[in-house]
Order: sequence, then structure tokens, then C-alpha cells
Amino acid sequence: MMKIESELINQTIFRLNENTPRIEKCLGMLSEEEVWQKPNHNSNAIGNLILHLCGNITQYIISSLGEKEDLRNRDYEFEAQGGLSKSALIKKLNHVVQKASGIISNLDHKKLLHVFSVQGFELTGIGIIIHVVEHYSYHTGQISLYTKLLKNTDLGYYAGHDLNAKNKI
Repeated sequence: MMKIESELINQTIFRLNENTPRIEKCLGMLSEEEVWQKPNHNSNAIGNLILHLCGNITQYIISSLGEKEDLRNRDYEFEAQGGLSKSALIKKLNHVVQKASGIISNLDHKKLLHVFSVQGFELTGIGIIIHVVEHYSYHTGQISLYTKLLKNTDLGYYAGHDLNAKNKI
């Protein structure tokens, strides 16, 4: 495998693994009821977002790149109004991310450039992993914002880091 492909795979797995503990931290701050509480009729509960992330990662990575049958029921992800505890949601999310990371870590040059049909879109393997990282980060941000609004607290994701540090050239 070429160095650039290896770096793409490593950074993809790093970003997936960076976001999972953030979601876990948010759930740890919330009650079981708050996880399934919708901010309004046009928004999703955090529980729905976690189910949606599991569905998306499964469809895009596990089904397409992992060559497994696509069994996703996307409507369920948004219709659910409970039924899974915080611990069950985190367990499900961790399982999906670990399975996807295993598939991503074994991608080769051919699969990274192969074009797949996923959810009606034609994407290369690279396009799929970029989509999944972007999508995961997007919804992690939503979960984080909703948690901040509910708890009026800083989540401390960057505690101990000087985010005002200037780039070194």
C-alpha cells in the first residue's frame, strides 16, 4: 500500500475514534429521557442521531466496502422514540465504529478507487470514507450543541490544549 493511502486510512480511523468518545461524554451528561427528547418537531433526538449514525456507517462502510447485504431501515432511525438505553446506544455505536474501522484498515488501492453505488450515489471507496467521516463529525457537532444547550456547560473537548497556538512554519 502506498504511503498516502495508508495515511488516509489512519486519519479516517483516527477521526472516527475521536468523535465516538465525544458522543459518549454527551450521553454521560444526559438523562435517559433527555437522550430521546426532541428539541422541536423539526429536529431529532440524540437517540435518533445515534441510530442514524449507526445506519449510515453500516450502509456506507460495512455494506458497501465490506461487501455485506444492505439491510438499512433509514426511516426507523428517525421514527424511534426510545426503546434503547444510553448504554445500549453507546454499545451499538462502538460496535459499528469498530467493525467499520476494521474494514477501512484493510482497504487496498483497488477498493479505494472502485466505484460503489450507495444510497443511490456513485462513490469511490475514498468518497465513501470521506462521506462517513464528514457525516459522523456533523452529527457529533449536533449532539454536542444539544448537550450544551441542555446542560449549559463546556464539554471540554480541547481541555489542556492551547487553541491559540500559532502554526510553525
